[in-house]
Amino acid sequence: MTKPILALLLTVFPLLAHAQDQSDLAIAPEASAGVIGSTLNPLQVALLHWYSANLTTRFTAGPGPYGVAFDGANIWVTLFNSDQVAKIRPSDGTVLGIFPVGTNPVGVAFDGAHIWVSNINSHNVTKLLASTGAVLGTFSVGIEPVGLAFDGSSIWVTNNVSNNVMKLRVSDGHILGTFPVGLGAAAVAFDGTNIWVANNGSNSVTKLLASTGTVLGTFPVGTEPSGVVFDGANVWVANFGSNNVTKLRASDGARLGAFPAGNGPNGIAFDGANIWVTDFNGAAVTKLLASTGAILGTFAVGPEPADVAFDDGNIWVTALGGTKVAKL
Repeated sequence: MTKPILALLLTVFPLLAHAQDQSDLAIAPEASAGVIGSTLNPLQVALLHWYSANLTTRFTAGPGPYGVAFDGANIWVTLFNSDQVAKIRPSDGTVLGIFPVGTNPVGVAFDGAHIWVSNINSHNVTKLLASTGAVLGTFSVGIEPVGLAFDGSSIWVTNNVSNNVMKLRVSDGHILGTFPVGLGAAAVAFDGTNIWVANNGSNSVTKLLASTGTVLGTFPVGTEPSGVVFDGANVWVANFGSNNVTKLRASDGARLGAFPAGNGPNGIAFDGANIWVTDFNGAAVTKLLASTGAILGTFAVGPEPADVAFDDGNIWVTALGGTKVAKL
């Protein structure tokens, strides 16, 4: 199976055709009927009550959904194969708009008012007004931008081939600084004070002070780290090549553990209690207890799940190999 990061980075041509998308898994009408009116048997009712992700539904977003983010009201999905981004209403999956961006969009982030999209093969980022989807600007960055994160005042962009991370002023996209990190800078996350960059090509993460870009440390993780997230105290890294996630203490980068997480961990998210990791080669998403790293479940989603986000109530997973996003 082609690796998701490298598949995007090593070609300017469209991805090879993927397997046909699986048929939808819709929530049964009985699931919303309540215990009294439900026609489900007692065991099925018990499952509904005890497992928050036991049912999955999927909505069409567009060709090649990759990145996903929540703006406080709606879900945004980058469509790698159509150079667009989709805005989706979380309650029912209705597509509220499809908006043009750059070539092969990958990452997506929300800054409180705007949506930012990294366009890996046009080497720029697009800024859109979240309320309307209007494009407010397109800004050149480094070679093959991938990850995006907002630190409360600036947008950070990883440039995979340039092996650096850039800090952009939100108001006008002006580059405030360019800072070297490891090889193959991929995902990026903000911990409230610092920026963390997953270095896909050097099996490490780099910690930088957000205010100045000063490198505070580089810490080894697993093989081909592709995703990174902060849980309020610790940093979690999805290691695509070693099929696990690494937990680091944010204060000093100390390694707190490495935990198995499916086949080809790529995107990663925190829901307030649990860590969710996409299994790119397993067509599934894995749920781990953040306190211990214990696996709580593995749930089928679409083909080649690339990224994951939490909307304060549900988990959303993109499927690069199809056209749909899964809601759990």
